[in-house]
Amino acid sequence: MSTYRDLAHRGSARATVLRTVGTRERRSHLTAPRVPTVGIDIGGTKVMAGVVDADGNILEKVRAETPDKSKSPKVVEDTIVELVLDLSDRHDVHAVGIGAAGWVDAERSRILFAPHLSWRNEPLRDRLAGRLAVPVLVDNDANAAAWAEWRFGAGRGEDHLVMITLGTGIGGAILEDGQVKRGKFGVAGEFGHMQVVPGGHRCPCGNRGCWEQYSSGNALVREARELAAADSPVAYGIIEHVKGNIADITGPMITELAREGDAMCIELLQDIGQWLGVGIANLAAALDPSCFVIGGGVSAADDLLIGPARDAFRRHLTGRGYRPEARIARAQLGPEAGMVGAADLARLVARRFRRANRRRVERYERYERYVESRRTPESL
Repeated sequence: MSTYRDLAHRGSARATVLRTVGTRERRSHLTAPRVPTVGIDIGGTKVMAGVVDADGNILEKVRAETPDKSKSPKVVEDTIVELVLDLSDRHDVHAVGIGAAGWVDAERSRILFAPHLSWRNEPLRDRLAGRLAVPVLVDNDANAAAWAEWRFGAGRGEDHLVMITLGTGIGGAILEDGQVKRGKFGVAGEFGHMQVVPGGHRCPCGNRGCWEQYSSGNALVREARELAAADSPVAYGIIEHVKGNIADITGPMITELAREGDAMCIELLQDIGQWLGVGIANLAAALDPSCFVIGGGVSAADDLLIGPARDAFRRHLTGRGYRPEARIARAQLGPEAGMVGAADLARLVARRFRRANRRRVERYERYERYVESRRTPESL
């Protein structure tokens, strides 16, 4: 089996095989080669890589931290390369897909902006393809997660799907008729920055009142810490849990205490869920999908969050009572969704790469036959 190290010197040539990926994804994925591909999920503090087969099964997974992430984009690129090289020593990988937390251009080649990394108009696809010697696809992490849920998870069988990822902020993606809708410039799905409260909480994006300031992991932790800092009686449980160190309050901790029956934590998740339902109702008015899939770390609260979201959605849905209601489901693939989706999207690139490579081989064989036919008995 050839590894990336064996092929590294041919990287530049192989990187030019494909520059764009066709938009007819629904048709393409059915005929994509059933070969292993690597999916990469890049967050603000870690890089997770996994080899994924054609059925969405993770064959092996590795991860690494991203130290000094704010200093140089090359740090993250080096981390990606090392993880892929490591996996390629044990698997015959045919392509690499990357899901990045940031804005990716319409060609799926450049990271225009990453809020938690120092990428600004970074030509990530071509740089990595040159170093890895296999085709590389780059997409937004929410797009990759939505694709995975549509192919293998909670969105199977849906023709119009919207994914909402609740983590530190809110991300999202739109799938229609089996195609990811990326918009003219590639940055569709940034639902977290819809304004829901004019003049509300300041958002890191620079605006005020963004949806993610009221329904996200950051919003959940902010509210809990404010109540604890005010020494509110309802916060005594969580104050005791962190032994008075308010900065130690985290989203998973709030979810855990809510499951154990802490009234304040349950109420906070209900508040976040209600804001989630309001935003979903707005998206239903604009996009009218058949299904909303809720993913991301905060969705681990399950019905503590999604139950209130469904109630608020029904109360705020335009034309309620006179129109079909979209299904609201929790994502099934968990934190690996972005990695699985990126790997599966990369399989489309592998198909085109294999086809182009086969044509090169066929041309070479024709040339060899031509040379053979030109030989005369005297020259032998």
